[in-house]
Amino acid sequence: MSHTIKHLLFGGLIIMTTGVSTATTAIAGEKPTIVNPKNLYDPTPNGYSTAVIAPRGARLAYISGQGGQDSTGALSPDFAVQVKQAYANLRAALDGLGARPDQVVKLTVFVVDHDMSKLEVLSKNVKETFGAALPAQTLVPVPKLAIDPMLFEVEAVVVLE
Repeated sequence: MSHTIKHLLFGGLIIMTTGVSTATTAIAGEKPTIVNPKNLYDPTPNGYSTAVIAPRGARLAYISGQGGQDSTGALSPDFAVQVKQAYANLRAALDGLGARPDQVVKLTVFVVDHDMSKLEVLSKNVKETFGAALPAQTLVPVPKLAIDPMLFEVEAVVVLE
């Protein structure tokens, strides 16, 4: 079976498509499947799922890290404000792809000087953005991000329909 891989850099988004024979393409309208095994800790109260299965043959898009900058590039010094803006920026990137939040299968979030007090802010914003379609997620504490006043960044993997 031959595979063709194409990469497209578009406005800070890397879109990778894989061409496969029609026998392995996704069924139209098939959604990612959320998996939270009963013998593992239930992560849904914290705003994520243990695993998400992308439909077979799905096209994936990778959204670069979105920080809390507003449209002028300004960053609030407040962590909660940056997180809210970063998720608004993520939604704008999804809109640019013609995608919805329920098509996101994986998030990686980076938090400067992470401590447990920040989890409530993170969980609230993820739940507001994704509802019941909680993607798999990894939180990475970091000492700093690309811009010194930046406190939060979120990147995503999206299944395109």
